[in-house]
Amino acid sequence: MNFDRIRNQKLLKMTLKIFLLFASFCTLSQAIEFGAQAPNSTNKKYLYETKFYNQRIDHFNFLRNDFYKQRYLVNDTFWDASREGPIFFYTGNEGDIEAFAQNSGFIWDIAPFFNAMVIFAEHRYYGQSLPYGNKSLTPDPNFNGFLTSEQALADYACLLHYIKTEVKGAKNSPVIAFGGSYGGMLAAWFRVKYPHIVAGAIAASAPVSQFDAPCDAFGRIVTSDYTAQGKFCSDTIRLSWAAIDNVTAGLTADGMAWFNNNFKFCTPLTTADEIIKFKAYLNDLWTNIAMMNYPYETTFLMPLPGNPVNEACHRIEQALSKHFNETTAPKPVLEAIQAGVDMYNNYTGKAKCLKLGEPDQIGADMWDYQACTEMIMPMCFDGIADMFEKAPWNETEVIEICQAKWKVKPRVKMADIMYGARELHGASNIIFSNGLLDPWSSGGILRSVSKSVIALLIPEGAHHLDLRGANEKDPQSVREARQIEQKFIKKWIDQYHKQQPSSGHDDTVDPIIVG
Repeated sequence: MNFDRIRNQKLLKMTLKIFLLFASFCTLSQAIEFGAQAPNSTNKKYLYETKFYNQRIDHFNFLRNDFYKQRYLVNDTFWDASREGPIFFYTGNEGDIEAFAQNSGFIWDIAPFFNAMVIFAEHRYYGQSLPYGNKSLTPDPNFNGFLTSEQALADYACLLHYIKTEVKGAKNSPVIAFGGSYGGMLAAWFRVKYPHIVAGAIAASAPVSQFDAPCDAFGRIVTSDYTAQGKFCSDTIRLSWAAIDNVTAGLTADGMAWFNNNFKFCTPLTTADEIIKFKAYLNDLWTNIAMMNYPYETTFLMPLPGNPVNEACHRIEQALSKHFNETTAPKPVLEAIQAGVDMYNNYTGKAKCLKLGEPDQIGADMWDYQACTEMIMPMCFDGIADMFEKAPWNETEVIEICQAKWKVKPRVKMADIMYGARELHGASNIIFSNGLLDPWSSGGILRSVSKSVIALLIPEGAHHLDLRGANEKDPQSVREARQIEQKFIKKWIDQYHKQQPSSGHDDTVDPIIVG
């Protein structure tokens, strides 16, 4: 029972964790022609001014009047107020907003062409936007109970109302929302809930229907990424779970010595619980590599080569080749797995050992709380159709874990009720882009809902690759996806201006008089 509890808890933490990003840096002063691709320039950082807005903590209760300082980043270098240039608004997700600003190059690439103001808004309870300081991060409902997507969207609405009211020339600037992963969900939901504020939304890799997707779909997509490199790759990973149990059975001195030496742990593992946590680490590792399966080197989460799934499988294959006919025996399997792990943990060659439990680099700690309240995304593995160790979804146990850790009870269907999942026929002006290499496409909108709620499928795309800065190694499908997104952005901006009285157009419709 202890094994299952720890495993389910790790699966819960894994659900929708960070992973937008990793955009290439490109020069800020480069003027981009419509539909053109920016040159690859990975050493330039984007520039912005950091500001804070006095934001209400609870937008839905008149009995509280508390405020906090919400951080947001602004660049108006390209903005043309005289022409009512648009506002490109990034709906910050689970982490420090500067990480997203520095790793969402598509927005910066196209801002000069559109004469756009660029704003990245930090999500409450992340980065420096902590309503109650460090108390916000504790398992106390009095302090963390205001961490919801609904409150975050209201934050964005109030912030934009302030900017449009106080910044000269911004009153009639159309707002285009951008976001990836959870941020993509927020961008889409922002357009759904506040269409009078947001003219359109680019929702990249946004699993808005993950809440009722088959719990095994995510794992099957991860597995297919590895199988595409050769069936031996996913088969070896599938065999590794039993191989770990075999070598560490009984925690014998010889078995544990070999195990610790093979994986080069900084601190040797000595208990069954530590082995379980290592398996959870491997779960995350194989998933992360699949999500970051970009065609060029990336450094945001971990330094990785281009096409890292291919590289991991290549290293696994090389290790297996040393054992000829013993490629399914426990120790050869684990030696091969170690080669893949080393690619992830030590691509630069600077890591002397494998250290478990490293914190993420963007400060996504409070996602664990959100995954215990309204972001309940069932996740399961069967070890047959996928390459992971069998792990059924146990909603009752997840609820128990959340109550024990955060003193809250999950509301399993809350997100579907609030936002509609796939039932978006009443929405408009949203592009849902999904890379088919991305495991989170399992919960994405993969069929267009209408002529203005578009599913944009990118066969060669990993997790929101289209939001990254343009790179010379980008596949053609990603380049075309960005061009399509730009055309829709222009269309939405034009639609918005035609509706504004200041534009000289009168598109009002006479009322129907009855009686």
